[in-house]
Amino acid sequence: MDRKKVFVTKEGLEELNKEHRQLEEKKRPQVLDRVSQARSMGDLAENSEYTAAREELSLIDGRIEELSEIIKNATLIEEKHSRSGKSTVQLGSSITVSVNGKKEHFVLVGEWEADPKNKKISHESPLGKALIGKSMGEAVEVEAPAGKLLYSIVSVH
Repeated sequence: MDRKKVFVTKEGLEELNKEHRQLEEKKRPQVLDRVSQARSMGDLAENSEYTAAREELSLIDGRIEELSEIIKNATLIEEKHSRSGKSTVQLGSSITVSVNGKKEHFVLVGEWEADPKNKKISHESPLGKALIGKSMGEAVEVEAPAGKLLYSIVSVH
């Protein structure tokens, strides 16, 4: 993994740390125990339980390594507002937009926290890239599968 900064909110970093601890302290020891038990069953060449446990251990170790790297490179998203008193869209902003006459609410987060179902969009997404640096009252056009959509910024917090 490259050394690029990973932007996360305080809550997002807590979730990453929680998952890391869960994997290291609970899940990995359980799978190691399964590997040990399966190894004691005899011939490893034809032991599907041993093979499955080793594969799961490999996946867990990979995720632990990935999380360690993310956490090490994490940069917390701080809430900042411009000196003019006019809020601009940035990482951590809560944004209300109007699109096709319908209001939608988003929170702009780093890519590791993105969760479109829960209205958390990445600053790397087409919409996120278009909104960054914009202010209330401005509009942005974003290419979507259904064609170009015009988003008008209603509020930024």
